Amino acid sequence: MKQILPKQSPIRLDQQDYQKLREHVLRRDGWRCQVCGSLSNLEVHHKELRSQSGDDSDQNLITLCVACHSLVHGGQSANAGAKPNAIRKRVSSQNWATSKEPLTLF
Repeated sequence: MKQILPKQSPIRLDQQDYQKLREHVLRRDGWRCQVCGSLSNLEVHHKELRSQSGDDSDQNLITLCVACHSLVHGGQSANAGAKPNAIRKRVSSQNWATSKEPLTLF
């Protein structure tokens, strides 16, 4: 008989701790969009969306520019030749949590 385990609640940080985590992710990713390499208009994206039980954790976050972030979420962008499905696949398939510095939130 299979036992059904309860689903774990995703990690949710308060605003101050989330800002620290966000800054850590930006530093970890070299202040660059991890898709196109842009250094401007950067945002931090949840690879597994919060609405789909994605955690506020460095393993689940990636730095994207506004244009690539829009494409990941199915929007349109002026980013020449960008293909939304290819970007979504790249963002979800990479292990971006390769930080060389430890993260301390508390």
